[in-house]
Amino acid sequence: MPYGILMSNLFKIDGVTSVILRELVDEHGAVLQMLRNDAPDFIKFGECYFSEVLPGAIKAWKLHHEQTQNLAVPVGRVRLVIYDDRVGSSTRHKLQIHELGRPDAYLRVKIPPGLWYGFACIGHTPALLANCADLPHDPTESDRKPTFDSSIPYDWRI
Repeated sequence: MPYGILMSNLFKIDGVTSVILRELVDEHGAVLQMLRNDAPDFIKFGECYFSEVLPGAIKAWKLHHEQTQNLAVPVGRVRLVIYDDRVGSSTRHKLQIHELGRPDAYLRVKIPPGLWYGFACIGHTPALLANCADLPHDPTESDRKPTFDSSIPYDWRI
């Protein structure tokens, strides 16, 4: 899949952006950039963490009320699904789907507050998802739904 192309051209959700990330590769390996404080869409630093996702595992659904997510997949392959249920949004009830991971889709996807998102490892090896959020984790500012919640029109079994 070419850089920056949505896996399914269902829709682009308002406020979600994707940026092709630099990979500096030489005979010793690679340096994988993710987010710089001089990036046009940088807000501020809150925390950075990594989420390991085992083959076939699904981590969904989560919504942050205040925190912005900046997600990239430096190792493995992940399907990221974003759902807009924001009242008054021009893209309400739309899905945006990305397949992220090297070598052909090393992107950073910025997810603003108010959107449901989830991800699944779609490769045969564990994936590593990096998140550089603009606020430190606070469990009281987020909501969760079950993976197969019927209010989100996406079937992870596909």
